[in-house]
Amino acid sequence: MVVVKRAVKGSVERVAGISAPSVFLRVYLNRRLLPHARRCIASILYNFFFCQYRAALARAFRTKRQIPVSAVDHELDGLIPFYPGWIGVYLDFVGLWVRMIGFLLGRFGERAWDAAAGFMDSMSELYRFAGRIYQKNLSTTERPFYIGRPRFLLLHIFDPHLMCIPSLHVMVVILTYTRFARALGELGAPGELNGDCSRWAGECRRGALDITEAILYVKQHSVNCVAAAMYAMTCFDRTGFPPEEAEDFASRLFRDGGPQTAALPRIGGEEAETIRAYILELYRRFLARGEEGEGWEKPLLDFLKARDNGVL
Repeated sequence: MVVVKRAVKGSVERVAGISAPSVFLRVYLNRRLLPHARRCIASILYNFFFCQYRAALARAFRTKRQIPVSAVDHELDGLIPFYPGWIGVYLDFVGLWVRMIGFLLGRFGERAWDAAAGFMDSMSELYRFAGRIYQKNLSTTERPFYIGRPRFLLLHIFDPHLMCIPSLHVMVVILTYTRFARALGELGAPGELNGDCSRWAGECRRGALDITEAILYVKQHSVNCVAAAMYAMTCFDRTGFPPEEAEDFASRLFRDGGPQTAALPRIGGEEAETIRAYILELYRRFLARGEEGEGWEKPLLDFLKARDNGVL
């Protein structure tokens, strides 16, 4: 049942281009990895889809189990136009971490099994971690009802848009690139890596930045959601995403993109600088409040309850 990797081990040179279906098949046929994959999928289905649809139905039928829903838009969101061409980048957040697993398995073979299993376990826990906020206060933003492209229609059908703070999209891609860099450091042969700036880790990090920008360009999130997600990730894994890394990550948003986004429209430099400054300021504010020792959730829950828009 275990897939033999000797034929391809060491032959993978780039994260891009790895087939996601082939990675799913490889994991499915691997007795060591399959239980971790099942738990990961179950956590995603329950903590994101089931809980969100349950909340949406409770609101629709006005049951006693309704969870407050706060509007979390910010006026700076108006500086970011709606660019539907970014939808493919936005939807690549799952593909990014699947390709990362495929790269590790293809490049390092059996030596990468523990790293792949650990990553899937971390993903399972990440969805439960974010759920601590959603179970107490949901959040939403204004998004255009645009169905000019079929992928947007799927968004409107399958995403009730009630889990904006913290943004799981941003949390997932940050977890992906930070754990990928850690795995490369543990598995890489001498001379194969150039510190934290290896081309493989850099490729994955660039993908995370592109996807973070995409959530704003397709109006699935607010700038508030990005700062909240960065703060939540520092709380979830301070070793992998310490404040120094968070600050550097935010400082690189809306700058030169990767090959995937080179031809896509972007905001100007002045607008980008204003948005970066706000995201950093709000991240620092959340972090300072979180270090007061009342639980990592409190700064985000207080923020949601204090929204000028009130509770919907």
